[in-house]
Amino acid sequence: MILEILTPEKKIYSGNVYGVQMPGISGSFEVLEKHAPMIAALQEGKLKILKDRLNGEASFFQIQSGFVEVLNEKVTVLIEGALPL
Repeated sequence: MILEILTPEKKIYSGNVYGVQMPGISGSFEVLEKHAPMIAALQEGKLKILKDRLNGEASFFQIQSGFVEVLNEKVTVLIEGALPL
């Protein structure tokens, strides 16, 4: 699936991934390939990008609050800001 992480200033990340873990306002959750459509609010915390299933490659960002939309194998994360970890 395609993941895009956007802030008001710029695009932080764009690429193919197999999953992403995010800090929701009711607790952390994970979105994997073929996930049902959804919109959720995010709180400040750590976001984990699951890039490669075979070797366990992952990237991490410390994010500020925002929202995520999952639709048609595309995950769009709209946040106030992010720092790579």
